[in-house]
Amino acid sequence: MALTNTKHADSPPSATTLAARRGEIRALTGLRLFAAAWVVAFHFQFTPGVWLSNALTYVRPVIGPGSLGVDLFYVLSGFVIALTYLERLGPRLSLRSASAFLWARVSRIWPVFVVLTNLFGVFLLAKYLWGASGHLTFQTVQPELTPGLWLLQMLMVQLWTQPYIDGSSWIGPAWSISAEWLAYVLFPVTALLYFRMAKFPKWLLGLLAVVIMLPMALLTGKPYFPYSWLLRIGAGFTSGVLVYLTVRHVRLTERLLKGAATLAAAMLAMIFVGLLLDGGMGDGSQVGIVLLLFPILVGALALSPGCGVARLLSSEWTVQGGRISYSLYLVHMAVFEVVWTAMLHCRATIGVDTPQSIVLALVGLVAAFVAAHLLWRYVEEPARAWSRRLTSSSPDSRGRS
Repeated sequence: MALTNTKHADSPPSATTLAARRGEIRALTGLRLFAAAWVVAFHFQFTPGVWLSNALTYVRPVIGPGSLGVDLFYVLSGFVIALTYLERLGPRLSLRSASAFLWARVSRIWPVFVVLTNLFGVFLLAKYLWGASGHLTFQTVQPELTPGLWLLQMLMVQLWTQPYIDGSSWIGPAWSISAEWLAYVLFPVTALLYFRMAKFPKWLLGLLAVVIMLPMALLTGKPYFPYSWLLRIGAGFTSGVLVYLTVRHVRLTERLLKGAATLAAAMLAMIFVGLLLDGGMGDGSQVGIVLLLFPILVGALALSPGCGVARLLSSEWTVQGGRISYSLYLVHMAVFEVVWTAMLHCRATIGVDTPQSIVLALVGLVAAFVAAHLLWRYVEEPARAWSRRLTSSSPDSRGRS
């Protein structure tokens, strides 16, 4: 979702609008790093062993509801996709424009997805041949190690007919990529509606952006009902689009920048307090309110380039972290599962609750970030460059999301 055009860096502009400036919103790119790290921390807490579990007790109120990072990703995705493509796809349905959009999306998400899925599939096959047929992955429902599921994953449609996310993919977090791919496939059509909603009053669009998150906010304590994933992607992605429609023509004056920066800081503070109020339950039952704050946070950051929180999120290291966030989101669980498997099968040397296992777990955490950077550098970026060479007029040639 991060835009690559750095010509318009996040610095306080003279009076203008987001729709006029285009380019990269670096603060939102940086926010992606923290959304991904939140999900990584959420999964890291399930590392086997009492020692590590006890050590994480004090931060569990924050990392326990970390699965909500996926919903933040969806809001960000809706916003940036609308920023980049709505003006081109919204006026009328065009096969050429729709094809260019979908090609740009495939070029963005498929290469890393297919590389990791196949590599992890080889690892699962080795576990199966080793005798771990009853517990191939650390998922509640075990995925099938079959050619049929492999093909569905290669097409990124493995979740589309499944009521629940567990067992739908070999790599656990990959379910959300399948869900987001559905939103992308539908976007050339839904963009027609979104584009016409731009005529609504700004206050109404902003209100709708928050209200559409309300069902998931109320159900956060019990999010796993049939096709709840469809509600999550539908609500989050649409909320992001509505946020963009709300702020796209707002003039970025100095007064507005300061107000938006204050609002962004307030939203982050409220999110943090909301997480603490959860009491470390880890099921998110007390933190549904933070879902309602995500669209406000995204809008406030977009309207305060170079100011306050947006300035911090626009630093080089956070932006780079945001650029590798997609790879980090996908690869971290694969790395964790390799580490956890080693712990459980090499009890004599690195067994659970040995000092060696703690070190190995921390090494695995660092390795996930290193692997993400390597995937971004040697898979994501080369694939994007190859795509641009094939279609120099592709929408992704001016920006990426």
